[in-house]
Amino acid sequence: MELSNIQRVYLVGIGGIGMSGLARYFHHLGCVVCGYDKTHTALTDSLQNEGIRIVFEDNQDWIPMSFQQPCDSTLVIFTPAIPKDSAILNYFQRKGFELQKRSQVLGLISRGMFTIAVAGTHGKTTTSGMIAHILKDSGKDCSAFLGGISSNYQTNVLYGDNNIVVVEADEYDRSFLTLNPDIAIITSMDADHLDIYGDHAQLTESFQLFASQIKQGGVLIYKNGLTLPRGLTYAIDGQANSVASNIRIEEGNFYFDFKNASTSIPNIKMGIAGVHNIENATAAIEAALHVEVSPDAIHEALGSFKGIKRRFEYIVRNDRHIYIDDYAHHPEELRAAITSVKRLFPDKKLTVIFQPHLFTRTRDFVDGFAEVLDMADELLLLDIYPARELPIEGVTSEMIISRMKLANKRICGKQESIEIVKSEMPGLLLTVGAGDIDQLVEPLKQALENV
Repeated sequence: MELSNIQRVYLVGIGGIGMSGLARYFHHLGCVVCGYDKTHTALTDSLQNEGIRIVFEDNQDWIPMSFQQPCDSTLVIFTPAIPKDSAILNYFQRKGFELQKRSQVLGLISRGMFTIAVAGTHGKTTTSGMIAHILKDSGKDCSAFLGGISSNYQTNVLYGDNNIVVVEADEYDRSFLTLNPDIAIITSMDADHLDIYGDHAQLTESFQLFASQIKQGGVLIYKNGLTLPRGLTYAIDGQANSVASNIRIEEGNFYFDFKNASTSIPNIKMGIAGVHNIENATAAIEAALHVEVSPDAIHEALGSFKGIKRRFEYIVRNDRHIYIDDYAHHPEELRAAITSVKRLFPDKKLTVIFQPHLFTRTRDFVDGFAEVLDMADELLLLDIYPARELPIEGVTSEMIISRMKLANKRICGKQESIEIVKSEMPGLLLTVGAGDIDQLVEPLKQALENV
């Protein structure tokens, strides 16, 4: 398929963060872009405001006439999260369209470009966002496909005037195996997506395959301790090729020093919080140095990086209340978020509202969730967000709470959690989860600010 021939694009599942980035990309190129998704969200609203047509009924009658017959100038993209019995998906299959996965199209776009790909079971969105911002802010420039909305640019896709592209490489459904990067970063390989991989060993093998697809002369950068081929390692206060040290908090901001074999960058002020984000920054610095961004430009860019929406994002920050929202949905992501919050605000009682994501993930990591959530002072646990899954008998939020030692914990609905926050007015609040818990952000913000 020649992307230069494409004039019309239809995206089945256009509201996903990765799919919406492709929609914006092809719209930017001047293509007619349409799509389907099952629910209205802030992201689909943004796409519609940009001139992209979206329908919210899975009905083939709503497909535009220009997408009735396959041709070389028409591209149909789908996400694996779309049910196989989708009427729109099956229409395109019956008509003989060549359907492309989001990851396949990303592979086609990045082919022939200097590609920096960031993979990992967690940390990849912030790390890829950091790299893209460093390249943009320094004047080096790049295009980028991000797995979240950049707070600096208010979008998940960036357009550059050079041949460099930064992509978030998704391990779900082995999607990242469509990429052949020049620089590959792997931030983590914790067990996840076991509904796809079966076990941790299969997941690890998939990451190793991804690492083996680096172009000749390319470089692999990975967190020290991962089981991967030879490359450059990074770590916090440890033995690695690139190290972040002297980590400290001054007036609510994180600072650290960076050092590798040839470069030292002292006293870096982070524009975002969290020890885990210093680790992400260490990988981002190493990648930026490999494309010849100066240490001074890197230092300045990290200070102005505002992060990614829903990645340790401050929603309320005043003398009475601190409210942080985070996308964490795996036990290790939760551990990083909660640890950072408690380190920043050690004297405040921490109230956590958590929405588990997927029945399979809850079942597979129930003990890990229970252990990490015990770090909170108070827990409001929502029901499991099913996403693409059907319920599994016996797998409920009660599984987690029954294994916890924390005394101050309860299961509640979304509206009930808002009422509890209005009543208790916690001084330190953290919402975490990858489902529709983001719908609580604005009501909780209003509850805490309307004092």
